[in-house]
Amino acid sequence: MLRVPRSRGALSGVILVLLGLWGGLAALAGPYFHFAFTPDKAWSFTSGRVWLEILPACALLIGGLILLVSANRATAAFGAWIAALGGAWYVVGGPLSVLWSAADRLGPPVGGTTRQAAEQIALLSGLGVVAVFFAAVALGRLAVVGVKDARLAEREVYVEEAPTVEEPRPVPEDRPDPIHATQPFPRRTGTVPVAPPEQAAPRPVEHTVPPAEPSDRRVAGGPTEDDTRTFRRPGEGI
Repeated sequence: MLRVPRSRGALSGVILVLLGLWGGLAALAGPYFHFAFTPDKAWSFTSGRVWLEILPACALLIGGLILLVSANRATAAFGAWIAALGGAWYVVGGPLSVLWSAADRLGPPVGGTTRQAAEQIALLSGLGVVAVFFAAVALGRLAVVGVKDARLAEREVYVEEAPTVEEPRPVPEDRPDPIHATQPFPRRTGTVPVAPPEQAAPRPVEHTVPPAEPSDRRVAGGPTEDDTRTFRRPGEGI
């Protein structure tokens, strides 16, 4: 099942939590400011106040917290439905309370007509309508599977199914590093490396033979300068 990002229902969850706190605290602490239903007494847990104000406030608070902390789409949708039912009960709970006994109902609102209208809207019907709206927004966002959500789910599945890479074993300290154990290859450049003078190979010594000096000594049987003239056969012209 696709997981839902925390940011998908975060705003609706925060607003529902705040509405739940407002509904519960206003019902119990509102009489301090004469903004409540009778009896105008703070922290009085009457049957009508518990069933029509505190109970739906708890539903909003629980549903909003589930939206905030849940990363599962179905669980987050369940929290949104709880908040929606709590908001709906704020709206229809008052009219349905006429079916109960008079002891289990809320009393009339305190103050003049303007204050009574504000108390009806802020503590019951208006509070319920706002809660139902934000719960419906959260349900709508949870019902749509976005492209980013699908890609995120595919990435999580790929990470879970990918084989784990073993960590390299530590090299002992007395063992030389394989990188430093070998000599680096010489860099190939366009120039011929010049060896230092002490390592240069000695140049071969050329032995020059001095030219033979002319000598007047005549070797027996050897040619002389006079023998260089042209040889002619007998009978040829002199």
